[in-house]
Amino acid sequence: MSFAKHMDVPIARTSLLESEVQSVMEPLRSGWLVQGPKVREFENKWSEFTGAKHSIAVTSCTTGLHLSLAALGLQPGDEVIVPAFTWIATANVVEHLGAKVVFCDIDLETFNLDIQQLDSLVTTKTKAILPVHLFGMAADMEPINAFAKYHKLWVAEDAACGFGSRYKGQHVGTLGHTGVFSFHPRKAITTGEGGMITTQDDVLAAKLRRLRDHGAAMSDLQRHLGARPYLLADHPDAGYNQRMTDLQAALGSAQMNRAFDIIQERRRLALRYDEAFAKLAWLRTPVHRAGYEHGYQSYPCLFHPESVKPNAVFRINERRNAWMDKLQKVGISTRPATHAVHMLTFYREKYKLRPLDFPNAYAANHCSISLPLFHGMTAEEQDYVIEQVVESTI
Repeated sequence: MSFAKHMDVPIARTSLLESEVQSVMEPLRSGWLVQGPKVREFENKWSEFTGAKHSIAVTSCTTGLHLSLAALGLQPGDEVIVPAFTWIATANVVEHLGAKVVFCDIDLETFNLDIQQLDSLVTTKTKAILPVHLFGMAADMEPINAFAKYHKLWVAEDAACGFGSRYKGQHVGTLGHTGVFSFHPRKAITTGEGGMITTQDDVLAAKLRRLRDHGAAMSDLQRHLGARPYLLADHPDAGYNQRMTDLQAALGSAQMNRAFDIIQERRRLALRYDEAFAKLAWLRTPVHRAGYEHGYQSYPCLFHPESVKPNAVFRINERRNAWMDKLQKVGISTRPATHAVHMLTFYREKYKLRPLDFPNAYAANHCSISLPLFHGMTAEEQDYVIEQVVESTI
């Protein structure tokens, strides 16, 4: 089939029902705009969907990771193992607490942390691992947790992309000491900006709730519903202001009513791509592994018209970029899957790092490509992407 009509297909697009748009009116009319009943409702729905004992809504995934490490007790001078290929926020939260980022290379097949390299990275100063469930593909948590337990390390899961992702039957974000999700507009559930911390630990959950709310021992909602709402709370911690608004929570809560359908749609779209691109030897689609359920926050591929070896990466990158230009000209937006953090100016200069210090992250940075995939993508839009990819020359 050939499309005579030019189409514009974005890399992602927010798709909301009218009832979800209208959901934000309830807190506006009630006058309770911050950390109120809609936040509690959203948290409860999130726990029900993921199986988390505690869900704690915050302003972003970044602040959720920051709170997680602060609550766990990370100190200046401590070391934290972070994948070299991830969004920069995973590393930034370590820096914000005065600790040292120790990068780990990735498995180029999954784009996730390479567990075989952990042994060479741990020192007496190592305190935590931040595994990332990148693009909706769960990290291999069983050996990561075993390694962390042996070395007495904390595990804070960066589950920014992890909504709907499961590892051996368990939703990501419930496998470490904490998990943290993102509600950025490119995610399956969005509140514009926003995040959710999950944990199974009662004591840790209580501390996280205090830290997000200036260190207060009792939230405004708890105080309002208590016998003496006029008494102010004690503040056992020097906390932060990282509270989600009820406007955001109302929107997130409304979307959770169709959470299963949203995930199923993303998987259906991904499967159509898988089948359409199966014979393209130069494009490796997202990997499938037994025991993993992919959430498909995005559809990251590896562009490899030749074997991805260090001496070929620059050449492949030039061809990838030329192909991305071609797709852009016919209206199809693409992106590199994400970036290699060790190659970004701050980390490269601070830690004196070179691109090939982490060769797989370097290769992923230069050779990965994400194709459009989002809730609400029409059959016509996906057909157009498929045709342009399959019939394109590289």
